[in-house]
Amino acid sequence: MLKSKSFIKKTRSGGVLKVVREHYLRDDILCGWAPCEECGSRGGCATPTPSPSPGQGQGPGGLTDNPHTDSQLCPQPHYLLPDTNVVLHQIDILEDPAIQNVVILQTVLQEVRHRSAPVYKRIKDVINNPEKHFYTFTNEHHKDTYIEQEQGESANDRNDRAIRIAVKWYNEHLKKSHNNTQQLQVILITNDRKNKELAVEDGLVAFTCDEYVKSLVGNPELVDRLACVSDTANDIESGKLIFREHLPLSKIQQGLKSNHFLQGTFRANRDNYLEATVWIHGEEGENKDILIQGLKNLNRAVHEDVVAVELLPKEMWVAPSAVVLQDEGQVEADDEDEREGLLKTVTAKTFSKPTGRVVGIIKRNWRPYCGMISKSQIKESTRHLFTPADRRIPRIRIETRQSSALENQRIIVVIDAWPRTSRYPNGHFVRSLGNAGDKETETEVLLLEHDVPHQPFSQAVLSFLPKMPWVITEEDLKKRMDLRYLYICSVDPPGCTDIDDALHCRELENGNLEVGVHIADVSHFIRPGNALDQESANRGTTVYLCDKRIDMVPELLSSNLCSLRSNVERFAFSCIWEMTHNAEILHTVYTKSVINSKASLTYAEAQMRIDDESMNDEVTLGLRRLNKLAKILKKRRIDNGALTLSSPEVRFHIDSETHDPIDLQTKELKETNSMVEEFMLLANISVAQKIYEEFSECALLRKHPAPPLSNYDILVKAAKSKNLDIQTDSAKALADSLDNAEVPGSPYLNTLLRILTTRCMMQAVYFCSGMDTDFHHFGLASPIYTHFTSPIRRYSDVIVHRLLAVAISADSTYPDLMDKHKQQALCNNLNYRHKMAQYSQRASVAFHTQLFFKNKGIVDEVGYILFVKKNAIVVLIPKFGLEGTVLFEEKGKQSPKLYYNQEVPSLTVEGTMFNMFDKVTVTITLDASNVQHQKIRMALVDPVIPGVSVPRNTSQKNTNVEEPEMKKAKLN
Repeated sequence: MLKSKSFIKKTRSGGVLKVVREHYLRDDILCGWAPCEECGSRGGCATPTPSPSPGQGQGPGGLTDNPHTDSQLCPQPHYLLPDTNVVLHQIDILEDPAIQNVVILQTVLQEVRHRSAPVYKRIKDVINNPEKHFYTFTNEHHKDTYIEQEQGESANDRNDRAIRIAVKWYNEHLKKSHNNTQQLQVILITNDRKNKELAVEDGLVAFTCDEYVKSLVGNPELVDRLACVSDTANDIESGKLIFREHLPLSKIQQGLKSNHFLQGTFRANRDNYLEATVWIHGEEGENKDILIQGLKNLNRAVHEDVVAVELLPKEMWVAPSAVVLQDEGQVEADDEDEREGLLKTVTAKTFSKPTGRVVGIIKRNWRPYCGMISKSQIKESTRHLFTPADRRIPRIRIETRQSSALENQRIIVVIDAWPRTSRYPNGHFVRSLGNAGDKETETEVLLLEHDVPHQPFSQAVLSFLPKMPWVITEEDLKKRMDLRYLYICSVDPPGCTDIDDALHCRELENGNLEVGVHIADVSHFIRPGNALDQESANRGTTVYLCDKRIDMVPELLSSNLCSLRSNVERFAFSCIWEMTHNAEILHTVYTKSVINSKASLTYAEAQMRIDDESMNDEVTLGLRRLNKLAKILKKRRIDNGALTLSSPEVRFHIDSETHDPIDLQTKELKETNSMVEEFMLLANISVAQKIYEEFSECALLRKHPAPPLSNYDILVKAAKSKNLDIQTDSAKALADSLDNAEVPGSPYLNTLLRILTTRCMMQAVYFCSGMDTDFHHFGLASPIYTHFTSPIRRYSDVIVHRLLAVAISADSTYPDLMDKHKQQALCNNLNYRHKMAQYSQRASVAFHTQLFFKNKGIVDEVGYILFVKKNAIVVLIPKFGLEGTVLFEEKGKQSPKLYYNQEVPSLTVEGTMFNMFDKVTVTITLDASNVQHQKIRMALVDPVIPGVSVPRNTSQKNTNVEEPEMKKAKLN
């Protein structure tokens, strides 16, 4: 049967186009129940094929012949048929192993696909799980279940009617079967009151999801996973309205068009739960942020939501608060008002910022949150507060009967709704991750919280790996330059197995030098569009934690076939320059190659070879030439305005048996670190120029925007307090100012200034050349830049390899590579994954630092003040590369007299003034009073302030501070 619709459509040019759409209906679509005689006569429906022809049902497991049930509401055997909203909001229930034998209609699947891509992926995974026995019925192509939209009927009402028609057809269809001796029926699950009433009127059996789940006597724990879909559900507070009503989208759109409202991303303050900023994405790259202060102005927005903001009158603008405020969860209304009063301090108008309030939510970006339950003090209460691990997320009210079992566990919770009458959002429990403090559990938490894909590689992905044993053939050698004779070596950190890059340098007959950077040819093994490529693109980057590595590509590639290990033949992509002894490039060659590295060295081993005059083998001579050239290249970069910044980076020494950290120290940098870095930078710049010359519209590049001058305010003020002048007009002026910033008797001051300068910088990002006009890399003072040198651990480099291969005719192109819009979408994902990887690495360092101090006990160390707050100072401990906060106002303790000067900035405590970069001695302990948010606590030892300072730890033998060289901040 054929249905057709025709309608008239106006084209952009003003013409008229008649569109005819054909819709085929069939009578051979299977119901999914194997014993069905009617369907059996058309070929049976025992096990539908996973990839049916259009119109066929699907589901690898199919429906079981005799479904079992523990439902008290419906004790006879039955199948479930959920409507769209149940799938959207109760996906956690549908994923539970207890829920089986479910029919998913095509109507529902299409609606879910349009409304939520993440839920669509999850329900597709459930359907494809044979143990779940979910079955997709294509009702929109069945002649008896297809319906047309009636005049005056909304699309939503039409779809609800289509769902009821399908339930009715199923029940009538099953009744016709002589094999249906157990009176099988199909039950509609809907939370829509109107849809349920109409279903009952039609003689159908229909329940809400709550009713059905609560009737399952064998699975009482499933009730905890029910989503709270009503705004008033689980509201244990009075009906007093706390928040303003969110405006509907129609009014928001009008306000945005008239510029009365602004749209932006809500970013909660980690240190102050009553403050946030909304990042406004303006046209032509102009961005600004709006300050939001106070609970009512935050108006139920959650971190990363897209919101509409109304600017307050200028006389109501305020300055960002310097107060550190944490939500303890049991704050009374009066205390809340008092806390908000702390924010509203009188400040000079010069420090005030555009301030506003949230008037509506454009897009919720809620996700599953890891954290811990705060058990209610009310005996036998089922309602509890959940405290997320991320301090930017508000506490969530959940209902569970498992509170005692979950009390000291890390669990996952999702938000369902946030009523106007509730101080906190309502949500539901999803699953437990394990005991808090357990290393495996905490690692799982930080990976989930930072959205790091870390599941094992699927069989579909692994199927595209080369078959072992893998060997280089004569055919391979014909297509590549044979460089196995060269004295190539790699220089990496100790224990490195994913060796991306190797180097060589030799003298040519004409007296010039040949320098080669050889990069693992990952793009040879990962071909565009296959499952391995898609998984690598999604992961975007390898994530390095303190005790493990989450690979972007399977280990066979990362640590074996692609890794440029010594004394084995490997494929490479080589960038080879002919240079003068003064590092002037005369000629550049890009080629696919075969290499055989002669040595895999650590930075220390390479440095030892360079320094040992008795060693004069070819590898060592090459290293000395490379080191000499690198110094020239680095000086040239710095003279051009490249920045040399610092950031503390630590290395843990791990116990081989317990795997706990037993020592913690900042990483020591050697000349060889800089040597490798200079040639990687040179290769990246050279390749960037080449791919942009060939593909001006679709080159994948990397830029580092210049920071707005306001970003430097804190740096300039801090330097001024030490009588130093920092110029920020240009990168060159900034670099020269930092080089000249010295104070006699304060050898560590310059490093502190460079650390603070790093905090002022913008994030470097990937972009597509055809979608931007500003290519400049501020930190490197380079007009163009990309990433080419680490394809084992960065997917951006894989794309750059493909572009370069096409540019030199070493490989063929494909449509997505030349599509600038798809390239930019890929860049957006890579930027997100890269940022999340950095955050997860920092979280891993923080966790291992806690483990270290847990075993070490109380320690006194010398540190320097990095930031001054209104009621605290932030101190950096150079010996450990550790930052911590010394709080002078704490709950339950008498506060000292404090005076905060925002202009300097400085904090005076009982007459003792603290300025940024001042040297202090603090005692360091692990505060484990809050199991979830264990933290390094610092207390002042010196200078001694009566009633504030703590006694010096006399049991510690050595409190002398080392002032090691800090790691250079990675701006590239």
